[in-house]
Amino acid sequence: MARIRCATCGRTAQPTDWRCEDCGGLLDWVALPSFAPARIVQDDFSLWRYRDLLPVQRRFSLGEGLTPLVPLNWGGARFFAKLEYLNPTGSFKDRGVAVMLNHLAGAGVASAMDNSSGNAGASLAAYAALAGMKATVYVPKASAVASKKAHIRAYGGEIIESAHLPAEIYAAARSRVYASHAWNPSFVLGQQTAAWEIWEQLGRRAPTAVAAPVGHGGLFLGMFRGFLALRKAGLLERIPRMIAVQSAGVDPIVRAWEAGADTAANITRGNSVADGILVDEPVRGRQILRAIADSHGLALRVDNDAILAAQQRLHARGFMVEATSAVPVAALSQIRARLDDASELVIALTGSGLKNLAG
Repeated sequence: MARIRCATCGRTAQPTDWRCEDCGGLLDWVALPSFAPARIVQDDFSLWRYRDLLPVQRRFSLGEGLTPLVPLNWGGARFFAKLEYLNPTGSFKDRGVAVMLNHLAGAGVASAMDNSSGNAGASLAAYAALAGMKATVYVPKASAVASKKAHIRAYGGEIIESAHLPAEIYAAARSRVYASHAWNPSFVLGQQTAAWEIWEQLGRRAPTAVAAPVGHGGLFLGMFRGFLALRKAGLLERIPRMIAVQSAGVDPIVRAWEAGADTAANITRGNSVADGILVDEPVRGRQILRAIADSHGLALRVDNDAILAAQQRLHARGFMVEATSAVPVAALSQIRARLDDASELVIALTGSGLKNLAG
């Protein structure tokens, strides 16, 4: 039977736990239902078409998921863009937050908190409002974008600006429910549905490679696990090569991958225009690096000029994305140099640029 268990010591966790109470380790869902195409609810046009494959009861939804997969020719380099920025609150975070808050609602939670630079906080506030929960979002005092804070408040979320994250929120989590997009296993679980959608949208097959911007890496890791579930079910011969792309200013995963390390590197943060992935110490860094290794993937970095150029070019093509979404597109020449001409590539465009225009 599906349950949440510590990845380090094996202890079974309670529904509202965000990390292991015994050893402080990461929690993950185990003994999940096997993927079976017959269990897809064909007339549900949201991620809940996979509800029979998720150990979480659907109580509420904003129609998250089932985002378009659009073929693009980028100066001769072809790829499919997975338009995650078209989720209800304008980012991929809605997949994970929807599943996480449905899970917590089932446990009777009435108030939840998270720390976020913007997108996860807006998603938490929106779904909490839908569920009748109170949402509190701790934001980094120095780097949170004003328009994203306005987005959180528009849903009724309470904002606490802090110069001492994550210590302050870890202290608060001793007595309050921490609905963390970095720690909570149900958030990563929700991201698996993006892989299942890609598989369906490509005619029930997988691409050669999938690239995404990586901060805490929830979407990246969730997609890897989603494809892994398909392979275990005998529906794929191989998992796509998973390609993590980071900003040169904040690149702990890339540095670790280049060094052959199994844990994220310690870094001194530099300047980056990609505010959605300003993560010095990714909570699931070891798992991300394992996913890269197991899929024969890559970790690449791009600088601010390349990110902004890719963002402007995406805007000119009609894709209104934030700078973070442009990060893997900025690495397209690096990616294509490592793939053969026949390879199919999917790139996740993760966050809406409309949030920045509003500020």
